[in-house]
Amino acid sequence: MPRIAYVNGQYVPLVDAAVHIEDRGFQFADSVYDALMVREGIFVDEHPHLKRLERSLNEIRIDMPMSQKALHLVIRQLVARNRLKNGFVYIQVSRGVAPRDHAFPSVPVAPTLVITVKPISPKKNFTMFETGIAVVTVPDNRWGRCDIKSVGLLPNVLAKQAAREQGAFEAWFVDQSGEVREGASTNAWIVTKDGTLVTRPVDDRILSGVTRATLLRIVAEAGIPFEERGFTEAEALEAQEAFNSSATSFVMPVVSINGQKVGAGKPGEVSRTLYGLYLENLSGNDLNISR
Repeated sequence: MPRIAYVNGQYVPLVDAAVHIEDRGFQFADSVYDALMVREGIFVDEHPHLKRLERSLNEIRIDMPMSQKALHLVIRQLVARNRLKNGFVYIQVSRGVAPRDHAFPSVPVAPTLVITVKPISPKKNFTMFETGIAVVTVPDNRWGRCDIKSVGLLPNVLAKQAAREQGAFEAWFVDQSGEVREGASTNAWIVTKDGTLVTRPVDDRILSGVTRATLLRIVAEAGIPFEERGFTEAEALEAQEAFNSSATSFVMPVVSINGQKVGAGKPGEVSRTLYGLYLENLSGNDLNISR
């Protein structure tokens, strides 16, 4: 079945979807995005993702192209047209089309809104979970507002490519003090030897992950000890477990860092517990495409 995209008010075949060559997202990365998972017809953490999209837009002074309620309906229509049961929804909004000039357009233009979907097999993600992934560390050379989910992802692209070339799946950005900030497309966590969960607190240097926030709520409800603080690569290598969190993989165990084994070198019990609790949390989500 051909995939369908939504572009500025129209549902079109993906192969025909296009934006103007002078769109500021294309020329300046003057654009933000967000993405959410659909799991067995459930829209996972949809409201927090749309709130984060709105926040990112506000931070760079772009208007929401439509209300959250309208966007909610468009997403459902697009998912239905694509008959998507498991996959992710990608939403991108740019400042719009205007003659190339670094400053904002002197005459206001309408934002560009593009939404696409992509099937993802839950079985594939679970297979990766069962083996765990390798990560490498790279210096953090990104701009100072990583809290804005901008499409300006060149450092992330290069970091992810560096990981792939070293046989790893993800890269962790490390700051000048030696602390791990986050992954190229994930938030980073460790479990210390005494069973305490640790993840860096949210600030301008990392993205406020929606999955991260949900996990912290689940952890608090389960009574699992946790700390929001920085940690180094050395501390991660001494930990009993490490894992990443993201909208697409939920919880993903990290079994090696820069070629050195983490813990037992396999997914640990805390990661398994959190993965199970996260999936249980999805069953209580009332945003279902069957409705």
